[in-house]
Amino acid sequence: MSPDYTARPIWHPSLKLRAFGAGFLIFSEYGRMPIRLAALMEIPVIYVFTHDSIGVGEDGPTHQPVEHLAALRAIPNMRVFRPCDAIEVTECWELALNRIDGPTVLVLTRQNLPQLRTSVPSDNPCSHGAYELVAASGEAKVSLFASGSEVEIAVSAQKELAGRGIPTRVVSVPSLELLLAQPEDKQKAVIGTAPVKVAIEAAVRWGWDAVIGHDGVFIGMHSFGESGPAKDLFKHFGITAEATVNAALKRLG
Repeated sequence: MSPDYTARPIWHPSLKLRAFGAGFLIFSEYGRMPIRLAALMEIPVIYVFTHDSIGVGEDGPTHQPVEHLAALRAIPNMRVFRPCDAIEVTECWELALNRIDGPTVLVLTRQNLPQLRTSVPSDNPCSHGAYELVAASGEAKVSLFASGSEVEIAVSAQKELAGRGIPTRVVSVPSLELLLAQPEDKQKAVIGTAPVKVAIEAAVRWGWDAVIGHDGVFIGMHSFGESGPAKDLFKHFGITAEATVNAALKRLG
């Protein structure tokens, strides 16, 4: 008698065993078809992609992904996480292990990052796709949204703007599509009502307008990368705290 492959779920969260793959984010291009099929077939594979931006540096534009986050986020039933520090990585890993109805992508940076979170609430904040990491001192005039390595930039920009007397908040967005899957009232609560909204991500803008609006400010990539030290490249492409502050001040008038 042949086995019955129609019974679901095939995996159970308590098992904590998963098929996984790992590599540079740029090479997700080669695996796009099986990644897409995993989403279509609802198979809970975990993909761990590193070297996620122009932070690859001297490897140059051939190895610097700029459109790949948007491409992965566009796949139906795909869950993409880009955590900003060790605690977020742990929380995203928990969500990946507990998912049984489709694949998860963990997108990690090459460069060292500071620990931005110091608390671990029982309600995993990453499960909502986004959460307020730094609150404004008063009614927020600026909301800064960022993922991964750029959350550090947002936090630095927040300190500078707050020092200038401009109440500013930072929202970490480890999973853009998971945020957009939340009920409308929860999305609005996280996005907030600040008149100036800025998204910071070392990738293309596609997808971010759902958060910051068409008139929102985007600090990110608008072209392919270049070859050079990571720090120099972020400055060259204007993905810095200074550029974020200047953009927010300009929009505030």
